[in-house]
Amino acid sequence: MWVNARLADLLPISYYHAIFTLPHVINPLVPFNRELLYELLFDSAAETLLQLGRDPRWLGARIGFYGILHAWGGKLWHHLHLHLIVTGGGITADGRWIESRYKGKFLFPVKVVSQVFRGKFVQRLKHAYREGQLILPDGLGHLKDPARFEAWIDALVGCDWNVHIKRPFADPQQVVRYIGRYSHKVAISNRRLIKVEKGRVHFMFKNHRRGSRWEATSLKIDEFMRRFLLHVLPKGFHRIRHFGFLANGCCKPMVVRIRGLLTGSPEPEQSLERDLEAGLPCPQCGQGRLHPIMIVHRFGIIFKGLLPVPAVALDTS
Repeated sequence: MWVNARLADLLPISYYHAIFTLPHVINPLVPFNRELLYELLFDSAAETLLQLGRDPRWLGARIGFYGILHAWGGKLWHHLHLHLIVTGGGITADGRWIESRYKGKFLFPVKVVSQVFRGKFVQRLKHAYREGQLILPDGLGHLKDPARFEAWIDALVGCDWNVHIKRPFADPQQVVRYIGRYSHKVAISNRRLIKVEKGRVHFMFKNHRRGSRWEATSLKIDEFMRRFLLHVLPKGFHRIRHFGFLANGCCKPMVVRIRGLLTGSPEPEQSLERDLEAGLPCPQCGQGRLHPIMIVHRFGIIFKGLLPVPAVALDTS
């Protein structure tokens, strides 16, 4: 279902695959602060891309993207990162579509993306610490001293913050085929399991230190289960999220509008406007009709309505 919905929203443009990875020095905090750190990762990565997209030095438009959280590596240790599929262009404030100015080589300079991402994440992590939201395990109890926490933050800033933004996919369908493999995965799939023998679970993993080749390893059953359970999501947490003009609530009308801009055929958008003139069914009572004029996200206004009529504003934050 999710893959089919993404296929329906594809645009005839280039897409980029972005990966935002947190330094492993943060890993000891993850079991005690999963929801907090997952949220900080999503928010920091999303705001980074939206900010750079809006900046006229790099694009000057609102981009669209969706991301999937991954919390594990091959041996089930924490390896906290996001896979994001990003449009190779955006919609300007005056309603024009513009492509990335780098002719398919890259979307934004990776060094700039990494620096902005690091700054946003560290700022949020320090705020969580000051507000008492960050739980410190026994092994990091010394960080309760603010001076030692600041020293730890300084070391964290000095780590490598790995951000990769790969060249555009060959075609939009390849985007969905690729990301669909990740959309509903758990920490380890059945096909990687080899056997359970003498109290150990034997499985395959991809060894990135040896040319990303597949190798066999094993863990004691209790250690295997402990690592597997590290990656069970907090209750109600959404590991797939949509942002920019692909955000839930504005994606469909924006995709129609942009397709019209790209193909020079505004008829679908006009048809959509006619449909919206009748109003959208009220999600509460099912009887009334809503005429949206804008959608407001915590990152700002992400959709200004197609209809020049009095209406309501929807808050998606």
